[in-house]
Amino acid sequence: MSTHIEAKKGDIAEIVLLPGDPMRAKWIAENFLDNPILYNDVRGMYGYTGGYNGHRISVQGTGMGVPSTLIYCHELINDYGAKKTDPSRFGRILPSPCKSERYSHSHGRLINQWNQ
Repeated sequence: MSTHIEAKKGDIAEIVLLPGDPMRAKWIAENFLDNPILYNDVRGMYGYTGGYNGHRISVQGTGMGVPSTLIYCHELINDYGAKKTDPSRFGRILPSPCKSERYSHSHGRLINQWNQ
């Protein structure tokens, strides 16, 4: 459990889609994931884990803006072991999740640091 996410270790997949709107996270989970399980509803930020085309996928709402997204990215990566967090291109990663992405805030910019 972290400050903003109430999941247990293992509840969250290594691939996490990050729509800003928590209701969109719920809609994605209910309409695209096989057997979605709610792992988070702290502060109304829904998070679900389920299956998609043979991959284990999580969907986590983040709220609006870079600061809120960075909080969720940080906790997902550091506390739950997420390897791929994707706030904007979530349809693209589903067929071929192959790289790890970390986000950091430096000098007012969002920097994508890709790890092979």
